[in-house]
Amino acid sequence: MITPNEPIRETNDTAARAAAEVAQATRRTFLGNLAGGAAAFSLGGIALSELLSREARASGSARSDAPTEDPLAPRAPHFAPRAKNVIYIHLAGSPSQLELLDYKPKLAEFHGTPCPDEYLKGEKFAFIKGHPTLLAPQHTFARAGRAGLWTSDLLPNFRTIEDEVCVINTMTTDQFNHAPAQLLLHTGESRFGAASFGSWVGYGLGCETRDLPAFVVLVSGDKTPDAGKSVWGSGFLPSVYQGVQCRASGDPVLYVKDPEGMMRETRRATIDAIAALGRLGFARHGDGETEARIAQYELAYRMQMAVPEAMDLTRESAATLEEYGASPGNPSLANSCLLARRLVERGVRFVQLYDWGWDGHGTSPSDDLLTQLPKKCREMDQPVAALIRDLRRRGLLDETLIVWGGEFGRTPVAEFRDGNKNFLGRDHHPHAFTMWMAGGGVKGGTVYGETDELGYRIARDPVRVKDLQATILHLLGLDHMRLGYMHAGLNHRLTGVQGDAKVVRGLISGG
Repeated sequence: MITPNEPIRETNDTAARAAAEVAQATRRTFLGNLAGGAAAFSLGGIALSELLSREARASGSARSDAPTEDPLAPRAPHFAPRAKNVIYIHLAGSPSQLELLDYKPKLAEFHGTPCPDEYLKGEKFAFIKGHPTLLAPQHTFARAGRAGLWTSDLLPNFRTIEDEVCVINTMTTDQFNHAPAQLLLHTGESRFGAASFGSWVGYGLGCETRDLPAFVVLVSGDKTPDAGKSVWGSGFLPSVYQGVQCRASGDPVLYVKDPEGMMRETRRATIDAIAALGRLGFARHGDGETEARIAQYELAYRMQMAVPEAMDLTRESAATLEEYGASPGNPSLANSCLLARRLVERGVRFVQLYDWGWDGHGTSPSDDLLTQLPKKCREMDQPVAALIRDLRRRGLLDETLIVWGGEFGRTPVAEFRDGNKNFLGRDHHPHAFTMWMAGGGVKGGTVYGETDELGYRIARDPVRVKDLQATILHLLGLDHMRLGYMHAGLNHRLTGVQGDAKVVRGLISGG
């Protein structure tokens, strides 16, 4: 860190002198020079709050060893990790587990009959009105793999890799609308303002590469999730930890190129000057966000060279493109899966894939179980299976954790919104839904937990959202109770301030 007495690079002497002059006229300096009266009392309280916050950040539960010069420098985990990287595939809108991985023959037996009253007492649905009827699975199931897992005919490629996968049929959440459920899953809070999963991982572990972000986001399906870009925001964490959204066509990152007419040497000198000003300001005022901004400028400069290469699918062989079903320049989940592999092999810590279009209410062919769900499965099944096979071939699967799923499940009853029975769909269902994980220390070829015979509620081994979060952090070598950040007087954690999340040992190879 540069102090006021340290020499600054010769190219930045002018910037340093200007900073010293400007500091005398800033609002911060003006307010800091006020004395006496209510203003001084108020500012004293602000200063005390900041000092207490810094002291708390150095306490046992917060990460007191946070880097100063480079917030994204690699950091040691709390204990030996099973995984180094994460690829999280989120199917925004949430697919029906009852058509994919949670086989319930009783639904076929009682198809069209009224849902038993005991299931409906105190129940709230997003759209269903009146007394709903049970809806049979709309696609055929069969056993496959060494473990004989039940899988739908919509997932033929998944059947080739299911021995690598741990299916969790007993996920449960307390949110039944999209945006709050997505926020809870990805930030630990159902309201806006919390830090996202990838941001927490970057904060806890840093990044293995200096030239790419720790947290990269890829979006397919033409729309962002219902919760918007908050699901990859940094919240109250320093902004350097927020997800960087990359595009599958055009410039991978907007404004990553040098402005027209600016030479790279000029860009370097400009960043050096901005950094010098920032460090002088930090030495004077101690604002931690200043260091984050300096790191962001430096990372953006290095990304200009690394990102175009990492995101260039034309460098892949024709055989690899065919295996994934990828097409360079055409945004798709297939492209995102292949890009995710390229990013983790270059050291990106957390790659988040969002694919929109899985909200199967059955109001039209664009969201039903017979037209839209098969279409989305065809787009998803091939590249996801290819990703797992490709990582295995390259020796990366054991250190890369794959997470797959939506924000909640779908009801065992038909929706028939406004009495329309022309299309088949299911409403939002928070009580039980399916996710799966593979690689990175996961117990492959298994199904964890069991729902009741109608798939309505959990019969054994529930997994709450915060339990899944704690388990993923554990696989990365992070204790969710020790990964904290002081904000607004609370030691915030991804898994919540209550501290009641549990690592689900049954999902982990060897326990």
